[in-house]
Amino acid sequence: MPLRHDANLKEDTMLKEDLPIASFALPVGLRDLCIGDQGIVPGPEHALDVQVFHIRLANSAGRREAASLLIRKMYGWRGYAVDINDVHEANKITLYAETNGKVVGTLSLCLDSPAHLPADDNFGAELDALREGGARLCEPSRLAIDKGVTKRVFASLIHISYIYAHNIHGFTDYVIEVNPRHVMFYKRMLGFDDFGAERTCTRVDAPAVLLRLPLSEMGKQIRKWGGLMEQHGEERSFYPYFFPVWDEPGITARLKSGYLGKH
Repeated sequence: MPLRHDANLKEDTMLKEDLPIASFALPVGLRDLCIGDQGIVPGPEHALDVQVFHIRLANSAGRREAASLLIRKMYGWRGYAVDINDVHEANKITLYAETNGKVVGTLSLCLDSPAHLPADDNFGAELDALREGGARLCEPSRLAIDKGVTKRVFASLIHISYIYAHNIHGFTDYVIEVNPRHVMFYKRMLGFDDFGAERTCTRVDAPAVLLRLPLSEMGKQIRKWGGLMEQHGEERSFYPYFFPVWDEPGITARLKSGYLGKH
């Protein structure tokens, strides 16, 4: 009898760990919002007219490798070098988005620790100034989104990382290294500000600048715009594509359920 109980407990744990942190569906016909369907035109023979996306934690070797493959693909396509070995692994979570069994987006989040953050390699003085002022820093990194994928994948990965960093662990600021060509995107779409002048990022051998975003400001934008999507009027940021604020408790509960580990 105890053996049967242990088997049931193990099965329940595995099922729980396989549950996505969040899911959403979009009509496959919206080509500007969804992954292309390899030339398939939806019709009567295609009963499913929605594409379902799941956001999960890369909590196994296979899932981490799938996320790494997408990173190598997208960074290589842009001509960047990428080192998949990460000294910050112990203080990092990796999220990924998948649809129909294919990984289409990934994001890692490094939490500040005595080992510091990846951005310290190039912007240590700037980050130390923030720490001395009482900021608790975290760094979204290794963001990769497959070409043609809905902007909701990007927004969902960022929103879940915000919940994990700010709502659960009390971190106060995002810092991020980006190529100068992408600075306006992060400023316009998420509200980042300049914080470190351009220099070479040693990890990808490309120019980079440091940007900063207080997570309290991100929270304000989520509360104002989250979940509005096509009802957002003239708002041009990514915040309307975040989850509505009333979804945060459920996402938080799944993040805190134990299978993310503790930091």
